[in-house]
Amino acid sequence: MLDGKDRHILRLLQADGRISMIELAERCGLSPTATGERFKRLLREGYITGFGARVDPHKLERGLLIFVEVSLDKTTPDVFDHFAEAVRRVPDILECHMVAGGFDYLVKARVLDMTAYRRFLGDILLTLPGVAETRTYPVMEEVKADAALPV
Repeated sequence: MLDGKDRHILRLLQADGRISMIELAERCGLSPTATGERFKRLLREGYITGFGARVDPHKLERGLLIFVEVSLDKTTPDVFDHFAEAVRRVPDILECHMVAGGFDYLVKARVLDMTAYRRFLGDILLTLPGVAETRTYPVMEEVKADAALPV
């Protein structure tokens, strides 16, 4: 179970993953040793799954964010497995989620522009195993892109 101090540590780390242990301890009202022990436990128990930097996609020529509904030709375990395995190898795909509803997967990808997306669609997405149909939703404006979870 997480207590208030654990939750505070998680909130602070989500806001700034580069915060020093000393500053984290000060902001939590704990000793550095106690904070370090809580941090290690949160890592060990899987509450913290990793660290990374948020980068500007426009500066990396990935300015177009797209969501794509993907319907498969068959919904069998082997088709799901082959599709998922292939998706994991595509660097342009940032996220892929199997969903319930009118289609099978929701794909989130970033590319340079619409011309690059057209190439991505024809050369990669439509060639993935089992893909029968896609529907694309280019993002016109990112209203909220906060990766932090409410803790």
